[in-house]
Amino acid sequence: MEDLPEKLGADGTTIVVGDPDAQVEVHLYEDPRCPYCEQFETSGGGPQLRKALLDRTATAQYTLASFLDDRVGGDGSKKAVNALRAALKEGKFVEYHEVLFLNQPEESVDGYTDAYLLKLAGQVEGLRSTAFDAAVKSMKYRAFVADAQAAYERAGGTAEPEGPGTPTAVINDKRIPLESNGILLDGTAFAGLLDQIHARPWEWEATVL
Repeated sequence: MEDLPEKLGADGTTIVVGDPDAQVEVHLYEDPRCPYCEQFETSGGGPQLRKALLDRTATAQYTLASFLDDRVGGDGSKKAVNALRAALKEGKFVEYHEVLFLNQPEESVDGYTDAYLLKLAGQVEGLRSTAFDAAVKSMKYRAFVADAQAAYERAGGTAEPEGPGTPTAVINDKRIPLESNGILLDGTAFAGLLDQIHARPWEWEATVL
């Protein structure tokens, strides 16, 4: 995954991964503490999306929310989003993002502590450094964390002022509706959807979900 381009989007809140010329654009809204996001990333559509990124058929955009801290208590989501932003600075977002979800604590446990985040960072070759460790411990990117949460809330529009829920996927500017969200947790179905959109994007645009 190290050869995948990754950068901060022009809006300052979206993390963009993959070939910018890919025909399929998947925009994901995730909270690091969300158990359904963990299902997507580990056993659902996430591995299929990573394959599509490597095949250069898709790009991924991530808006990282942190609302579960207020809902469940603690500050683990904020700390994890800050650490992910610090990993992006080091060009290691993709690998660290995968490691965090593979080792996600229980939602009810405020488990993304500084120590745990740094321990997990040790699983990503070349990520740990004085600068990265200091960014994690000091919440260097707290402004990014707040701005990303605000972007998540805006994505819900007037109908969902607290945000669209996580995980939410918008593919080629078309959102998978809540009642169809099960496809995100089914790796085979999600891979099929990505293949279908890549082969016949005009059909996706016309699909009524």
